[in-house]
Amino acid sequence: MNIKTLREQKHLTQEELAIKSGISIRTIQRIEAGQKPKGHTAKALTKALGLDLTALNNIEKPIEDINYSLIKLINLSSAFVTFIPLLNIIVPLAIMYFSKQINSITKQILSLQIIWTIVSTLIFLLTGFLKITFSLSRHITLWVMVILILINIILILINTASIDKNEKLSFKLNFNFI
Repeated sequence: MNIKTLREQKHLTQEELAIKSGISIRTIQRIEAGQKPKGHTAKALTKALGLDLTALNNIEKPIEDINYSLIKLINLSSAFVTFIPLLNIIVPLAIMYFSKQINSITKQILSLQIIWTIVSTLIFLLTGFLKITFSLSRHITLWVMVILILINIILILINTASIDKNEKLSFKLNFNFI
């Protein structure tokens, strides 16, 4: 149960709870959106809602509204522009923000594309250096670029299939850039 549910069970509006607790409406809105109340705010809310402080600490965060169809679209949008540097990050980022799908999965998708862009750029530059240093075929950079694009597309497709099947990513990082 969360603060909003408790407030509604007491038949209170946010304004009434604000007056009763002495906490600003904006603070109550932030708490109902998932921010955890601390200190004076927590004590004032427990008193206003007739709870004890331990009950307030056990209130769970609201469940994220995750649209897996949109998440698949965000992931697949990288594949369509993977051959144009930085668009494989900008396009999914724009879709993520405009569709309001800012959650752990979409953050992982973008973080993975950021890492992939950095790593593939370094590999591509290294290939150019090695081509000049060892007088390799002039087509080697083209082949490396094609292989890197194909690997990224395969990675995106596997993650899309995993989102569709398990509602999670197969390939993900242990951290986020976003």
